[in-house]
Amino acid sequence: MIRPRELGRDPLPGPWRPGGGPDVWLLRITDGSSWPVGELDEEERARAAGFLRPLHRERFIASHVGLRRLLGAYLGLPPERVALTREPCPGCGGPHGRPAVAGASAPPLHFNLSHAGELALFAFAGTPVGADVEEEQSAAVVADVSRMLHPSETAELDALPEPERPAAFARCWTRKEAYLKGTGTGLAESPAVSYVGTGASPAAPAGWTLTDVEADPGHAAAIAVAER
Repeated sequence: MIRPRELGRDPLPGPWRPGGGPDVWLLRITDGSSWPVGELDEEERARAAGFLRPLHRERFIASHVGLRRLLGAYLGLPPERVALTREPCPGCGGPHGRPAVAGASAPPLHFNLSHAGELALFAFAGTPVGADVEEEQSAAVVADVSRMLHPSETAELDALPEPERPAAFARCWTRKEAYLKGTGTGLAESPAVSYVGTGASPAAPAGWTLTDVEADPGHAAAIAVAER
């Protein structure tokens, strides 16, 4: 279990170092907070403007400004000068794979962002990395969606008392999302393919390390880091 540093409370990091990470950060987004949209690029500002609800727009802006501030600190750049791009999709080759910093990066700096409600989770590593944070779901949602998981994970959930299933499902789902985001495939790969487990300790697919991350009550979080 990793305890993340908290953006806004802990000092910003120094320059990225060879073989660095994984570094994990958490941002608690206060409703009604003001984040400078000027630190975003044109595409991010357009995406922010597309949200109908102000709450969702502010949370998007906060999480992406937070990402840029952390990347800027690692790279020695102002947040607005961090140029973001997408790696090719490993499945189809399209420009919608893992997010990346445009241009050569030495030493390599990989990153990932996830947000759920008032929480945003950031992970940085010297190899491909994925991150996910989720709110625990109701028993009815768990009963429905758990059929999509790896058969062994579904069996594990079925064996638990019903009150314990939402937390176990959230652990499993965040591990799975983090891994699939790390590979760049996302949910283009069926959640039934890879086994990550629902118990206290993750079961990592070959070539990856999965680690749970401390999060607020009612939430689960995890990161996945490719082995060197």
